[in-house]
Amino acid sequence: ISDSLRNFFVIQEFKVALAEEKINLKTLRELCFNGIPFEGGIRALCWKILLNYLPVDQTQWESFLKKQREVYSQFLKEMIIQPGIANANLGLSREDVTMEDHPLNPNPDSRWNTYFKDNEILLQIDKDVRRLYPDMAFFQRPTEYPCQLILDPQNDYETLRRRVEQTTLKAQTVNCNRSGVTNVSSPGKALNLYPSNEYEVLPNGSEAHWEVVERILFIYAKLNPGIAYVQGMNEIVGPIYYTFATDPNSEWKEHAEADTFFCFTNLMSENRDNFIKSLDDSQCGITYKMESVYSMLKDKDMELYLKLEEQNIKPQYFTFRWLTLLLSQEFLLPDVIRIWDTLFSDQDRFHFLILVCCAMLILIRDNLLAGDFTVNMRLLQVQL
Repeated sequence: ISDSLRNFFVIQEFKVALAEEKINLKTLRELCFNGIPFEGGIRALCWKILLNYLPVDQTQWESFLKKQREVYSQFLKEMIIQPGIANANLGLSREDVTMEDHPLNPNPDSRWNTYFKDNEILLQIDKDVRRLYPDMAFFQRPTEYPCQLILDPQNDYETLRRRVEQTTLKAQTVNCNRSGVTNVSSPGKALNLYPSNEYEVLPNGSEAHWEVVERILFIYAKLNPGIAYVQGMNEIVGPIYYTFATDPNSEWKEHAEADTFFCFTNLMSENRDNFIKSLDDSQCGITYKMESVYSMLKDKDMELYLKLEEQNIKPQYFTFRWLTLLLSQEFLLPDVIRIWDTLFSDQDRFHFLILVCCAMLILIRDNLLAGDFTVNMRLLQVQL
């Protein structure tokens, strides 16, 4: 049987499963585990179901999606707006700087104080999303569906693009990782934040895909102040957005931003503990998961496990990135998406992730058994 014929039958199976008024989640998971076809927008649709965004009852989809997309528009209105500026056309009034609240107000509840703190987070997000999948042109290209609410010249909203431009001229650049602030550069360096012309922004009225991803992450940070934004989240939202923004069905593609936001939020609700340093050593934290990779390796390949132990190569040295970023940095994007088909379809998805990490070690076991500490560390830390 030819590959094209096999692919045809697979697509038909998915179409049958997705045609049910009430989708059988067990059947769909089993189909998705072996890979989801891109054709007809099947993958994007399945991910929305597997990530607990779309309900299994299709009769609810229209009203549910309408409501969720309205909620997201409301987030844009409330959160991507400079304090003190609003659009009178939306029934809001312009609030000028007052004696009670002004840019130098030290009160932590001051709207200006919040605005400046948000800018620190925004600068970190901006720096990270501009380099998202640099080998691909996609994220630098303009989206077919720029956000009219943000870009409409009739609106008094300040775009994130403008905030970044203004802030880099007068603020320090702050790098924030899971441990908090780690690096503050001088204002002089901030002026030369993007020295190459590689990442020049698009003209007014259009926006690149990376700018959409930036907005999603900024809204997420605002809604989740306990975790806000941590480096690496951009690598998790990227493949989801790419999958939804390349959906061949334009009626889905048009709403890629809102749908990505909610799917990313759902995925992070399962994965967020990996990004919270204070939980590292708890059973839900990243340390436990990293050690689980070695526990499994010990069970599957004792010889390799003993070799790594003998060389004092700890799982923290290389599995941290594998697990927190769901392998998004270890493979090319098409391969990441294929792995995520299976990852999302598995109910115990993070146990499956540990299995994959263990398999990655066993695949290079001969090289690891022959290598010394330096060779093996290079082998494990390089992208596969």
